[in-house]
Order: sequence, then C-alpha cells, then structure tokens
Amino acid sequence: MPDPSYVHAAFSSIAARYVTANHLLSLGADILWRARAIEKIAEWRPHRLLDIATGTGDLALAVQRALPEVEVVGTDFCRPMLDVAAKRGLRHILEADAMNLPLPDASFDVATVAFGLRNMADYAQALREFRRILIPGGHLLVLDFSMPAGLLARPYRLYLHHVLPRIAGFITGNGAAYDYLGESIESFPRDKAFSELLESCGYSMPTRLPLLSGIASIYTAQT
Repeated sequence: MPDPSYVHAAFSSIAARYVTANHLLSLGADILWRARAIEKIAEWRPHRLLDIATGTGDLALAVQRALPEVEVVGTDFCRPMLDVAAKRGLRHILEADAMNLPLPDASFDVATVAFGLRNMADYAQALREFRRILIPGGHLLVLDFSMPAGLLARPYRLYLHHVLPRIAGFITGNGAAYDYLGESIESFPRDKAFSELLESCGYSMPTRLPLLSGIASIYTAQT
C-alpha cells in the first residue's frame, strides 16, 4: 500500500494542475462518473455529507452544487489540495488524516471517497473509521478505478502503465507523482473482493456499479 509521506508530497506538488490533469487524462469521463455518484447520493436524501480525501474538491463541489440543501464537508490531509478546493468554492474544509478523523461518532449521514481510498495506507482501517463517523443506517460511497476485463484489459494496461504517466508528467510538470498510479490500481481490491472487504469492516448490502466497461466503479454500502 502507498506510503503516506510519498502520497502527501506527490499530491502537494501537483495540486495546482490536478483538476486539469484529471479531466484530460480521463477525456472528461470523471465528470460523468461523479454525476452518477450524485444520483446515488440524492436517493439517500442526506443532511450532512463528509467527502473524505476530497483533494481539490471535485466531488464535494459537485454535490454542493447539485444538492444545496446538504451540508458538505471536504476533508484531506494535504493542505495545498484543500486550499485549491476552498478557492474553487468549497465552503467547509477540514485538514485531517482519513484514518483518524477528529469528528464525533455518528455525525454524518453519508461518507464519500472518490479516487482516494486507493492511496491510503490501510484500506480496512480507513473503512472502519468512515463507519465510525456515520449514523446507524448511514451510507458509504466509494468511487475509484478498477480494471476492465476482456478485450479492453490489455490496451488499458498499456495506457495505464506507459502512456498516462508521460501525459500526466507533461500536464503537471511532475510525472513521478503518477508513476505509482498503475500499480495502485492493479493492487486495489475490486468487484467481489471489495464487497467482502466492506462486509468485514462492518458494512452491509454492498453494491457495485461498473463504469466505462469497468475502468472505474462505484461501490456503496450501509452501516
């Protein structure tokens, strides 16, 4: 699993160009993926939502715009990322380690984490911490990369390991920050393995929605 010090330094170095890089590298698909996530969140009608590893606030800001009645708090351990999120209009931010959140038990209806859990040092510990701050019957949503199957698998791996880091390096000026990306996606539990991980951390009713032939997935579960 990724080293927290490395992840912090890497994301701090690319914060200013992170949003642009994400949109270009996914050809805008990440915007559609977040829109699907918001559709799920809207069904739950939350009052308070915590967006964990919010980064520059893409998902939190999208929820804030689409569901103005929801109090949205974005938390991240990388201050330069949070500063960008605040400048973009995210009203509530909290600098904190996702695995040790300075928040009361059962204080949020929904917890979300988009493209962030994969970068944490201990998936299970993080998921248990997210469960702690959720109310009984609360919802968790995880949006992250997965691996497509079938004919798309081989060309996608070529793009992921050889093409994407070079393009990202050109956009952000720091290709090294993306060197570990392919490995982190390959090693991240997916499909049934992720559902089993959720259940082992005390969640119930896990679901998976594959996106773009499985390049990304939305996982949901309840406390």
